[in-house]
Amino acid sequence: MRKNGFRLGIYVFKDAEVIDYAAPYGVFSVARRLDPELDVFLVADALRPVQTQAGLTVVPAYGFNDSPAMDALLIPGGLGTRQEMHNRRLHDYIRAQPSDCLLTSVCTGSWIYARMGLLDGLPATSRKEPDRLEASHLGRTPIDRLATLAPACRISRARVVDAGRVVTAGGISSGHELGLHLLRRAGYAESFIEDTARIMEYHRAYALYREDIEFASPPSADTFPAND
Repeated sequence: MRKNGFRLGIYVFKDAEVIDYAAPYGVFSVARRLDPELDVFLVADALRPVQTQAGLTVVPAYGFNDSPAMDALLIPGGLGTRQEMHNRRLHDYIRAQPSDCLLTSVCTGSWIYARMGLLDGLPATSRKEPDRLEASHLGRTPIDRLATLAPACRISRARVVDAGRVVTAGGISSGHELGLHLLRRAGYAESFIEDTARIMEYHRAYALYREDIEFASPPSADTFPAND
């Protein structure tokens, strides 16, 4: 069933990767043209500007102390995840979310869930394509580091991995697919999602990636609703 007024909160932090958080935000922004009840917003540790990757500064709508209600929390990746893995305030905030709040991530955002032990026994993914440093003898591809951080996690190379409450996406641009998949998890019909992708002029890419989803268990008949 559709979740009316589905709200997506996206956590932003120092050196968060811009596309990781901007892509799903953009998907929901476009989807709001079709259903204005959808909501998406940025949340940070405190209600002050946050400098993300490459110096792009954003202003969150909420701080942790505001405790905004949300149906899904998204953790992007980026260089800042190296620090966020050890951010106890963030970990406490994640654990404080109600059990029906989806915990989602893009790229190395899954490292935070790994560090918290939330991926144990579940499939999950991270970025599969290394940058130059990661490809050298000094580095490690993010998906390989995920395997080290969460040895009890089953590593997947799918673009999106839906493990029930936890949904991870594989690389920097996969936030588009995660955003579209969250519309599916919110109960929207495939026709609604396709229309959103069409308005974005992303329908060809969506047609390519729409099946690149791994589920922890086979999806039920209600996973891909046929009607609005």
